[in-house]
Amino acid sequence: MEGFFSSGFGLFLLILGQCLLVTVVILVCLAFLMYADRKVWAAVQLRRGPNVVGPWGLMQSFADFLKYIVKEVVVPAGADKILFFLAPMVSFVLPVIVWAVIPWAPGWVISDMNVGILFIFAISSLHVYAIIIGGWASNSKYPFMGALRSAAQMISYEVSLGLIIVGVLISTGSLNLSHIVLAQEGGLGLLNWYWLPHLPMVALFFISSLAETNRPPFDLPEAESELVAGYQVEYSSTPFLLFMIGELMSVFFMCALISILFFGGWLSPVPFLPDGALWLFLKMVFFFFIFAMVKAIVPRYRYDQLMRIGWKVFLPLSLGWVVLVGLFAHYGWFWGAYQRWMIGG
Repeated sequence: MEGFFSSGFGLFLLILGQCLLVTVVILVCLAFLMYADRKVWAAVQLRRGPNVVGPWGLMQSFADFLKYIVKEVVVPAGADKILFFLAPMVSFVLPVIVWAVIPWAPGWVISDMNVGILFIFAISSLHVYAIIIGGWASNSKYPFMGALRSAAQMISYEVSLGLIIVGVLISTGSLNLSHIVLAQEGGLGLLNWYWLPHLPMVALFFISSLAETNRPPFDLPEAESELVAGYQVEYSSTPFLLFMIGELMSVFFMCALISILFFGGWLSPVPFLPDGALWLFLKMVFFFFIFAMVKAIVPRYRYDQLMRIGWKVFLPLSLGWVVLVGLFAHYGWFWGAYQRWMIGG
């Protein structure tokens, strides 16, 4: 058996099995996260939320999935049909691919590449094309306006996200996500994690993640008050479902990235408890809950306010933080908290 899996075909089957396992687990988690998202929103607004399909409404997401599958796919008469269907497929596939570099535990990663952060940047930067193509191919004004908004918004906040991550990379001395987690290991548990030395940037990273994934209060590309759902307005049935899954998967991925970059990944918050993938999953669920709470309680921003925050506030702050972290790391200030490459990198 070992000889078979060391062969080319056996290695292909092994990698394929790993990819399918991660994809299926993430998709099942998304079904229950969507349920949790709706329940949190309902609780804040003093409503019941999903409570009919299955025990406590737990099967509601699966019922919605079947509803989208059996509905008729409506294509606008003037749409470019090839690009119209290509856009939701790309929007679904790209968020799936980036999970390949997420380390769940030591050795629990599909591809433990040394340039994992660059891989994430490369794939996430392509996601905007799916939204632009979807808005343009619909041959309608509202989707096209939503696509243009999304392009400007995602590009603006990718700059801030990148600069904040650069600060973490300076401290770690590596672009490998597993090394970033190992650099946060220590005898003080959660006090060794990057959230403490990089505390000012944690809030900026979280807010930028909201804008990058089009989540409220920064869901301007889909704003129903102005754009009637934006770039998705002409989509129905399965294509719309693919857009929705891709967006929700991106949100869950940002929860994983926040957990790995600033909150120790698979590391236990207290020294006497064992590390493991469960800790990473619990951290991701916690940050998804914060995403859901922000969606429920924060009013939507105007588009000019969104762009002003990105370029005039977040960009200067994140750029200045990179300079400060470089100085702290070079001179070893703050007891070497910014020189983690000496420990785990």
